[in-house]
Amino acid sequence: MSSQALNMDVIANNLANVNTTGFKRSRADFQDLFYQNLRIAGAASSTGTEIPTSNQIGLGAKVSAVDKLFAQGDYKQTGNELDLAIDGRGFFQITTPDGEIAYTRAGAFKLDGSGNIVNSDGYLLQPQITVPENASQLTVGLDGTITVMNAGETAPSEIGNIETARFANPAGLTAIGKNLFLESETSGNPTTGTPGEDGLGTISQGFLEMSNVSIVEEMVQMILAQRAYEINGKAIQTADEMLQMANNIRR
Repeated sequence: MSSQALNMDVIANNLANVNTTGFKRSRADFQDLFYQNLRIAGAASSTGTEIPTSNQIGLGAKVSAVDKLFAQGDYKQTGNELDLAIDGRGFFQITTPDGEIAYTRAGAFKLDGSGNIVNSDGYLLQPQITVPENASQLTVGLDGTITVMNAGETAPSEIGNIETARFANPAGLTAIGKNLFLESETSGNPTTGTPGEDGLGTISQGFLEMSNVSIVEEMVQMILAQRAYEINGKAIQTADEMLQMANNIRR
């Protein structure tokens, strides 16, 4: 019952983030617990014979892991020139206030007071890119090249390049909230590069990657978790009634 309650927490968090840009759903993985061996297979039952099967009683289940599933979410067209989505593998790199590099699929970027490209919390996109004050018509290419039209010029000027990062095991990344992940020992070291090269996805301007949560699937999983919790509670109630009956036996 405790495992199913934890499973419900995972499902609830998925549903709460159904509209969170770049959110990746989680899944609880279960495994059975220890077994009590009442009779061991292969033991001698008599001279020249042996017990063919064991007699094992399971002791329940537990949640062995809560996995992040990095399947790509649906795209939403916004038309905003600073809304970016990665089509394929990869993460945007964000510099946190303590100087660490975090990683995200949420590409809803903005400009701060100095013209730097930042995320919704004001954290700088890495490598840092500053848009000139008199610039217009910002364009982001599939390979992350950013060009703008400066006042008085007839040709666009390149002001920087967005680099993305990929991991051998993205499911091993540590989620820290705010749509950000940190690398860990199990995720492996990041491989950075130009979008569209070395297995990295391309960048689409004017789009956002939405959550990969399916409401229908999560509702089905919620019903299954509720029924599993219910039937385990019924098993405890039945066992209690059986013990009560045994306790009430009179000679």
